[in-house]
Amino acid sequence: MYSINKIKNNNRDDSSGRNSFTLSLMAILSALVFLSTPTPLKASWNNPYSTTSVESADEMVLYSSFSGRPKHLDPVRSYSSNEYAFIGQIYEPPLQYHYLKRPYQLEPLSAVEMPKVKYVDSAGVELAGPVVSSADIAYSIYEINVRSDIQYQPHPAFISEQRSMDSESLARVEQLIDFSEQGSRYLTAADYVYQIKRLAHPSLHSPIYGIMTEHIEGLAELRTELKSTVSTNNSEWLDLRNFNASGVELVDKYTYRVKIKGKYPQFLYWLAMPFFAPMPWEADQFYAQSELKDNSITLDWYPVGTGPFMLTVNNPNRKMVLERNPNYHRDYYPVEGEDGDSAAGLLEDAGREIPFLERIEFSLEKESIPYWSKFLQGYYDSSGISSDSFDQAVKFSSAGDAELSDEMRKQGMRLQTSISTSISYMGFNMADEVVGGASERARKLRQALSIAVDYEEYISIFANGRGIPAQSPIPAGIFGHTSGKDGINSTVYSWKDGKAERRSIAEAKQLLVEAGYPEGRSSETGKPLTLYFDVTGSGPDDRARMDWYRKQFEKIDLQMVVRNTDYNRFQDKMRSGSAQIYLWGWNADYPDPENFLFLLYGPNAKMDGGGENASNYSNPKFDLLFDQMKNMENSLERQQIINQMIILLQADSPWLWGFHPKNFGLYHSWYKNSKPNLMANNTMKYVKIDPIMRSELRNNWNRPMFLPLLLVALFFILLIVPAWLGYRRKERSSLRLR
Repeated sequence: MYSINKIKNNNRDDSSGRNSFTLSLMAILSALVFLSTPTPLKASWNNPYSTTSVESADEMVLYSSFSGRPKHLDPVRSYSSNEYAFIGQIYEPPLQYHYLKRPYQLEPLSAVEMPKVKYVDSAGVELAGPVVSSADIAYSIYEINVRSDIQYQPHPAFISEQRSMDSESLARVEQLIDFSEQGSRYLTAADYVYQIKRLAHPSLHSPIYGIMTEHIEGLAELRTELKSTVSTNNSEWLDLRNFNASGVELVDKYTYRVKIKGKYPQFLYWLAMPFFAPMPWEADQFYAQSELKDNSITLDWYPVGTGPFMLTVNNPNRKMVLERNPNYHRDYYPVEGEDGDSAAGLLEDAGREIPFLERIEFSLEKESIPYWSKFLQGYYDSSGISSDSFDQAVKFSSAGDAELSDEMRKQGMRLQTSISTSISYMGFNMADEVVGGASERARKLRQALSIAVDYEEYISIFANGRGIPAQSPIPAGIFGHTSGKDGINSTVYSWKDGKAERRSIAEAKQLLVEAGYPEGRSSETGKPLTLYFDVTGSGPDDRARMDWYRKQFEKIDLQMVVRNTDYNRFQDKMRSGSAQIYLWGWNADYPDPENFLFLLYGPNAKMDGGGENASNYSNPKFDLLFDQMKNMENSLERQQIINQMIILLQADSPWLWGFHPKNFGLYHSWYKNSKPNLMANNTMKYVKIDPIMRSELRNNWNRPMFLPLLLVALFFILLIVPAWLGYRRKERSSLRLR
């Protein structure tokens, strides 16, 4: 009886186990069915943004990134591209660059019109007439009339009680939003005057103070006075309204003047930089409170401007957010551009009020690979192209043109390229007894090397094709640049079949013979010619580049010795003129030919005067033409003078002209109104996003791949079920035997 009951109980247990297993199996299968069914929810499971930051279907939000906190957001101190990505959207100087037109063209921004310029002699008498000699001009006076309809963004600095709070109240403030009130006021000309005076403030260390003292009358004297006051005044705030600068004059509420020494037309370009954006004295006083500075509540952390956006989140460990300024004045998308802009869809929003974006979110991304992955998933709206991802994104046609890869094309990407306003070059020290000087021997040696060093090959190998060989110092997009047959360096290239073709190695060797170095040996001594190449790089990529340069020299039987030093030692060698051949580069401060041609102006020699003429090149004819050209307005006459200067440079060959880097950018199909503008900093106000298209494509690209999980689960089910059934049969058999 006992045995029978035991068997019955065990049968009940077996039935219960089967039921339990059946239920478990059904649950697993139900889960697998659910996981294999696409839903909108699962498409966002890999969204890197928090649910609170995910935009609504019609909200204009742009997603970008930053790799490290910008050091300065105070416009008097900022001078780097990662800082300008933010402050260019926040501050508004008097002028800006036209978003679409090339060559780059200035236009009013916060100014009513382009500044009026008056020239006066040393006695202050205005120089009139159609032609005024630069030699007669003692001062140029720029009069700027600013708009009366511009307001500052909401900010606690405009509440008087919050500019002078007691220590106890300030101790409770940890971030700007802790202040109970925010105010605003209208912009005045005095705010621009105040900012110019800040350039001279000894505690701010503006990077352009030295340059501006050469041009703005009285700025150096103001600096001396401020230094003296700071040393004797214990006050935390130095009210610059109480100090005068002879070169800065407030005319009326909306007009001010800047007095420039001599003639310096390039000053207009400076008026498009944030250095000359307005600064309200209230903000200066507000941030001078020591308790705020102790908590890093400063202009470098919380800027205050009149621009289209304002910084609302500054978390350098995670993200930074720009939001639309609710007080932004009326501003409109350009109604005209250059040829091709209309066909490219860049004028579809002509005349519409801007900005289009409501918010710009910058997420911290220290590595390029995670950024690239998120970009491909649609979580970033645009991207540069690193060397790691270049082959995935770009291919070159048989004609050598860059095109999108098939993968990128399928995703609807758009590739845009632009020639950088910069140059990378190899220079000769013209003070060197071998490669320098104006002798025919040295000139033909430099010309031979200019032909031999194949920068087309360099660009292909080391720059992924992202560059064009330079024919002169002036890149495309800058006045003075000449393209096509008329613009080639005839010393190095010939024009064949509608394009520039590098001259042959045979021609380079013939120049060496004429220079007195047949087969790379001195015709006088028979010794091989050895040249010295001074560089600072020491990594694997740098060694590969040096090997390449060495091979270029060997093509014409010349020996090249690399002299690798640290940067400080290299700088010393450049200043002392002990380098022979070197690598250098230049990024334009402003889009004027003077900003490139001055790199070869004799009085700017690095060895004698510490200037930017690193080659110590000196040609009296070139210097005379430069003096004529530098202060001219853009005109046919100026272009003709520039052409003469370029011909001299090409013949003298103080540089191997190197290349102008080419920028590559990828944009998703929902990113509208994109046109690279390498001089403008305030371009985000023109950008538009199609958020509905973005949302749809994101969902399509990011549907979870559950099939592999389904297959794995089925595999385990098929593995487990037979084992379990076998185990139960064995157990029942064992019980029956009892």
